[in-house]
Amino acid sequence: MNIFERLQQLDRRYIYIVVALAIIIPLMIPYNSDNVTSPPTENLYQMIDSFAGREDRAIVLSFYHDASTMPELFPMEVAILRHCFERNVKVFTLTWFASGAPIIDYAINNVKEEYPNIKSGVDYCNFGYKPQALAMVLGMGDNIANTMNTDAEGRKLESLPIMKGINNYNEMNLAIEFSGSSAGVTWMYYARPKFGLNVAVGVTAVMAADEYPYLQSGQLIGMLAGLKGAAEYEKLVDVFAAYREPGRDYTIVTDADGKKMLPGRPFGREILNDESTKKLINITTQTEAKFTPEDYAAFIAKYPEAQTIFNSLKTESDGMVIVDASKITPQLREQMGEIAYADINRMTRNIIYKFKVARIGMNAQSVAHIMIIVFIILGNVGYFIQKARAVKN
Repeated sequence: MNIFERLQQLDRRYIYIVVALAIIIPLMIPYNSDNVTSPPTENLYQMIDSFAGREDRAIVLSFYHDASTMPELFPMEVAILRHCFERNVKVFTLTWFASGAPIIDYAINNVKEEYPNIKSGVDYCNFGYKPQALAMVLGMGDNIANTMNTDAEGRKLESLPIMKGINNYNEMNLAIEFSGSSAGVTWMYYARPKFGLNVAVGVTAVMAADEYPYLQSGQLIGMLAGLKGAAEYEKLVDVFAAYREPGRDYTIVTDADGKKMLPGRPFGREILNDESTKKLINITTQTEAKFTPEDYAAFIAKYPEAQTIFNSLKTESDGMVIVDASKITPQLREQMGEIAYADINRMTRNIIYKFKVARIGMNAQSVAHIMIIVFIILGNVGYFIQKARAVKN
């Protein structure tokens, strides 16, 4: 028998094992890959980013799903919350689904671990579970504080600092609904035509086709489609919102005019196409922070007490100064201080696992799909070869 005939006789359980390994191995051993971002994802990112640092703008996230769709929806929720926390965008959360309330808490707490300065009622506000979706959607168009009254912790909205400058949809001018079904319809059918609210959705991959007509008609300003959409958004946050320039002091909260300093950098498509962007999206573990001599001098100037430690760790190669953060012992970390350690660790461009879940999942999904396609091709070729031989005989 030739190889195709052998494959026809192969026990299907071996095929299942190969496909299982094609999924498990990329999950256990991630590799670097790139996700080309699509216009629906980029449009949503730019809309949220346009609110950065503004007291009179906010977004609302609607968690209209339960745990069954979390593998696809949760990574995109985490990515958007991270974007808001990085770029000082006011964010409100709610759910019309009772089992969505703990998912909101899980998402916020998951992201907040990396942002100790983010405070409830100041930078974000959770409305929790709210019944009567239609009444709430229409009511917030007139006055948010009067409609919602209290947040999930029982605090009066009108007394919260986050409500400064936020009254209705004129300021809370973007609603994003995450759902595994007909996402965003209540916002689109009622809030958008009456109040002009911008609406976007995050949906599971199988539901994406149902949402494209709304994108084409302009009723949706953006969409995250399945794990691919979440992976694209993770990439945009790493390249822009989480970006840090080596010499800039991000520890300063306000500038001379009293305005909050924003980390990161504005969206630019030319940046996505730049070769240097590849090092910002590596999902494998990164431990080396690389600087030009000028950038290194500007970086250590921010931390006079840690300069001796940084100089003892640095090496030089190809005109670049390299600091390996993995060589920082607990004793050295204590001596240089947590702020300096966090800054050098960030400069390695090492992405925390929780912020690259979708990209790791896409790797496994891609390998598994390729493997299945190979089996389909081989199986069909073998089938037609057998048929041809049978006719000949």
